[in-house]
Amino acid sequence: MLIIHDSRCANYGSSMRPEQPARVTRSVAHLRQAHPGWRWEEPGAADGDGAILLTAHAAAHLKRLAQPRDFDADTPFFPEIGDHARRSVAAAVGAARHALSSRPSEPVFSLMRPPGHHATAERAMGFCYLNQIAIATLVAQAKLGARRVAVWDFDAHHGNGTEAILLGREGILFTSVHQHPAYPGTGTQDHAPNVRNWPVPPRSPRLRHMNALRESFDAVLAFAPDLILVSAGFDAYARDPITSMTLESDDFATLGSWLGQARRPAAAVLEGGYHDDLPLLIDAFLTAWDKASKVSA
Repeated sequence: MLIIHDSRCANYGSSMRPEQPARVTRSVAHLRQAHPGWRWEEPGAADGDGAILLTAHAAAHLKRLAQPRDFDADTPFFPEIGDHARRSVAAAVGAARHALSSRPSEPVFSLMRPPGHHATAERAMGFCYLNQIAIATLVAQAKLGARRVAVWDFDAHHGNGTEAILLGREGILFTSVHQHPAYPGTGTQDHAPNVRNWPVPPRSPRLRHMNALRESFDAVLAFAPDLILVSAGFDAYARDPITSMTLESDDFATLGSWLGQARRPAAAVLEGGYHDDLPLLIDAFLTAWDKASKVSA
């Protein structure tokens, strides 16, 4: 298991907000202690000239990241937030590159913040400033040799930004399983052949939610992707403070097992997850993924 992490991603934000530095600092401390044999790397250099960022975002949006005013009530401006978001992008692209280049493909997880799947081409929103999963998808296809890329988003909130950026693009599949109704209110239907959504009502039984997740992952496998990129949000946890879903730690382990059993290059990035148990949920997912990938090798 390779974890890509830059400690500077904890150098912004507030403990008064759900998306706070402790999400990663506590997760890093737990994983390092629990798994001393896992490898850790820092992401490569962020995209200084913006060329990679422009594959998914408008130039005006990149300029807006430097303007010291809040984007919305959930997405405040922080000093150097553009640099923090660029490092998340670099980590996601690095994770995709590692998944495609390691033989056999080694599980790789980007443990960074800010998250990204709500960011659209022209707007930061929902704690997200740049859409690293969408950028990694486009880079993997254009520069890393992956003809077909599937995005599997199991965050409790719909990845509206990822869907909008990837909508209609050939050789790309976007799938999302998410609570509805919930923020941002999208993801109620499939808008194109390369978009599949599974809205799940609040407080649905675990089995119903897991069945939707299985259907979505089967759709990913049927697409026969060269690379699977995962928006790994852990806010579908039964005790998450900002959602109303019912998954438990064992369910996230199941998702990791599916990923390992698929025997396809795969990389995951951290999206949501706001309960104090986040380190344990990440651990359950990664441990099962790592174990299943070794059995399937």
